[in-house]
Amino acid sequence: MELHIGTAGWQVTAAQRDAFPTEGTHLHRYAARLGAAEINSSFYRPHATATYARWRAQTPPGFRFAVKLPRAITHQARLREAGEALHTFLDQVAGLSDRLGCLLVQLPPSLRFDAVVADGFLRALRRRHAGDVVLEPRHASWFDEQADALLVQHHVARVLADPQLHPRGAAPGGWPGLVYLRLHGTPRVYTSAYEPGWLHRLAERIVQARRETAALWCIFDNTAEGHALRDAMALQQAVDARQEMTS
Repeated sequence: MELHIGTAGWQVTAAQRDAFPTEGTHLHRYAARLGAAEINSSFYRPHATATYARWRAQTPPGFRFAVKLPRAITHQARLREAGEALHTFLDQVAGLSDRLGCLLVQLPPSLRFDAVVADGFLRALRRRHAGDVVLEPRHASWFDEQADALLVQHHVARVLADPQLHPRGAAPGGWPGLVYLRLHGTPRVYTSAYEPGWLHRLAERIVQARRETAALWCIFDNTAEGHALRDAMALQQAVDARQEMTS
């Protein structure tokens, strides 16, 4: 199983700086300790191909980025007639080359599942991109069997998010070849830290999942007070310790 643990962004906080190298950019320093990061700024504004290429150059070969699709596609166009915007976005992220690990499609809470619209969007995306894709829906209609079957058809995994918004969101969905955890913080979204015991239990589940999926991502998005970086490193250490015990 490919395992990618990281945070949304790569800011090295003052509280954690002693755990990282002192030289280099924030990304250089971050990538010395963690093997993945999620780029969320792409949701708000485009980045030039050269910018993505510069980020690639600051990371080691095994590092992987997940990149969030622009809100112009997901929230403004609401997945309709997205072909040209997808083409532009994918041309930009091509600057990551082999460091591009996954595309993240996050939907607005108001966007209901529409089989025709969803299928058209996923077909347009798959004509242009064969790599890993995950989708984070937030409307309850995306958690039924029809939506799940469509995601499986297009090899798209449904994000397992914390906190969960709907009962059927308690487990990953869609294509089973990829599991993507987005940990936003509980009970205060984007703010709360995860308890050490919770992280150790998650590490046990991750190690147990080695034979169940081809790839697993765990991205901490509880960045508002700097807890994401601490939690990601604690989880990586717990996973490493359990893997040594079982090897």
